[in-house]
Amino acid sequence: MTLDTKQHDLSISPHPGQAPLCADQTGVSPVMPGADDLAEIIRAYNQVTEKLQLSHESLQGEVVRLRRELASADAQLQRSKRLSALGEMAAGIAHEVRNPLAAIQLYTSMITQDLQDHRDQFAEPLRCAREVASAVRGLDGIVGDVLSFAREVNPSPASLPVADVFDRVLAAHGPAIQAAHVTVTTSYIDTPDLAVFADPQMLHRALLNLVRNAVDAMSLVPGPHELTLDARDGEVVLTLTVADTGPGVDRDTVDRLFNPFFTTRATGTGLGLAIVHRIVDAHGGTVSVTDNPAAKHGAAFELCLPAQPPITMGRVENRQPVGACV
Repeated sequence: MTLDTKQHDLSISPHPGQAPLCADQTGVSPVMPGADDLAEIIRAYNQVTEKLQLSHESLQGEVVRLRRELASADAQLQRSKRLSALGEMAAGIAHEVRNPLAAIQLYTSMITQDLQDHRDQFAEPLRCAREVASAVRGLDGIVGDVLSFAREVNPSPASLPVADVFDRVLAAHGPAIQAAHVTVTTSYIDTPDLAVFADPQMLHRALLNLVRNAVDAMSLVPGPHELTLDARDGEVVLTLTVADTGPGVDRDTVDRLFNPFFTTRATGTGLGLAIVHRIVDAHGGTVSVTDNPAAKHGAAFELCLPAQPPITMGRVENRQPVGACV
């Protein structure tokens, strides 16, 4: 038998006017994609590209947000360290001042008592002695504020109804609020179940300082004067707001507003807001100030505090950061 050694031609005869098509190993000709198939491929590619672009932009936004939060947290940490160091220094100075101040107060009181027996003869010395006594009392108040700021803050937090906290503050500062003809607006009464996890005395002092500052600020501008107390419940924090219709806070002073001894008023020690900052910081919270969104002018102070006790693990209590106001 004779073998044909010629190479077989595997090409397939094309139709007239068409180029030859080569068959694959199975002997089946590949099918070229048409215009509709190419259009569908391009559409799918564009969709994938758009999704990738959106994901990229979303990730970039998240990175920017996280960097901003990290910078804010680092700034607050640095502020807390500076306040702590300044508090230690201020405590030492205040103690050194208080001792001679007590002696001055004692001697002035003795002189005043002696002069009162001869007030007709020594009217002017008696007036001067009383002026000195008044100035000493003012200095003693300043020393007391300095020591309050410098004192170590160790809160003993408990679950406190927000309505009770605000009502206590309004009762304490009620006479001054009425004398200043300030209208008080409260929104926390609509949610009586709201509670905050904080030290009762410390939180009372922080809110009282804010309310006092708000009333004093509104006295600088013509009325009407309105004090707004609000509470807003978030997922992990409770936000307490004290807003006023005063002159507001200048942008140039916002960064220095919580610094000790910084004040924009002619009177005052400038320690009220610094004490508020220390109290809130000791609770693991944050305090901030913005323009009053519900008025043409004024300021709104927001305290973000835990709404529940921190998670405990065995004997170690891990205080969870409450984050920023939302």
